[in-house]
Amino acid sequence: MKRRSALKSLSMAFGGLVTLPAWASNWTPSSIGTNTSLSVSDESILAEIVETIIPETKTLGAKSLKVHQFAMRMINDCYGEAAQKSLKQGLAKTEELAKQINNKSFVECDAKQRTDIILQMSKADDSSKRFVDMIKSLTIRGYTNSEYYMVNIQHFNMAPGFYHGCVPVKS
Repeated sequence: MKRRSALKSLSMAFGGLVTLPAWASNWTPSSIGTNTSLSVSDESILAEIVETIIPETKTLGAKSLKVHQFAMRMINDCYGEAAQKSLKQGLAKTEELAKQINNKSFVECDAKQRTDIILQMSKADDSSKRFVDMIKSLTIRGYTNSEYYMVNIQHFNMAPGFYHGCVPVKS
């Protein structure tokens, strides 16, 4: 009985070591490639939503790191058709709400107006709330897994410390 649990633990540890390079590597906008699932206007709306969630301060914002491309790639490659449909409907709802409240496009709104629109959508019906929650989680995941964040903020080293093999030993 203990042998089985030991083998199970050993296989889990081995699987973790095998997948370590896959999740530890950081993404860059060039590694994502181009994505043509959205129109240019929808992509700019998504970029501004992402920037509203993580704005540029002393550090780069989500728009500067092109986290919206990460979110689009994740939704297209990893999520189902329901999420893709939710993305398009959410972007249309965001634009519609911006024109309804501010009489201008979401892209033309200032940061306070954008924040108010996103907050209003997160308190609205189920589809808008699901859209905002999905984009928020993808924004946070994309930002915290970006190369910029890992290197400049987390100071991540794949192998901590350095090995100097040819050094004189004091006796």
